[in-house]
Amino acid sequence: MPEMPEVDTDKLREAIHEKMEADGGSFVKHVALTTALLAAVAAIAALFAGSTVNEALVLKNEATRLQAEASDQWAYYQAKGIKSAIQDSIASSWAASGRAAPASVVSAKQKYEREQQSIQEKARELERERDRKSSEADHLLHRHHAFAASVALFQVAIALGAVAVLARVRLVWLASIVGGCAGVGFLIAAYVR
Repeated sequence: MPEMPEVDTDKLREAIHEKMEADGGSFVKHVALTTALLAAVAAIAALFAGSTVNEALVLKNEATRLQAEASDQWAYYQAKGIKSAIQDSIASSWAASGRAAPASVVSAKQKYEREQQSIQEKARELERERDRKSSEADHLLHRHHAFAASVALFQVAIALGAVAVLARVRLVWLASIVGGCAGVGFLIAAYVR
C-alpha cells in the first residue's frame, strides 16, 4: 500500500489562525460573547416585564371586581333610603290626619337608616380596597415600563453587535456595550423599585 504524504497540520492550523486574526476572528469572538451575554440578560428582563404586567393586570381586574361590589352596595344603600322615605311618607300621612304614626312605621324607618349606615361602611371599605389594588397595579405598570425599556435597549445593543461584526467596526461594538450597560441600568432600577 502506498504511503500517504504527510501534511504538516501544525503549519496549517497556524495559517488558519493567522487568517482568522487578520479577518478579525478574536473581534468576532468578543462581539459574539458580549451579544450572548446581552441576550441572556434581555431574556431575564423580558421575564420580569411579563410577570410584572401580568401581576398588574390581575390587580386591575381585582379592582374592577371590587368596584362592581361597591356599586352593588351603593344601589342597596339607595334602596334602603327609598324604603326609609316611604316610611316617612306613611308617617306624614298619619300626621296629616292628626294622628301619630304606628310604632311599626317609626321602627321600620329607624331600621332602614341603621342598615344604610352598615351598607355605607361596607361600600366605602370596598372602595378603599379597590383604590389600594388599583394603586398597586399602577406601581407595577410603572415598573413594567422600566423593564420593557431595558429589553428594548438590550435589543438595540444586540443589533449593534451584529452590525459591528458585519462592518468590522469596533466603535459600533462599543456602542453596543454602552447600550447594554444602559439596559442593565434600567433593569436594576426597575428591580429595585
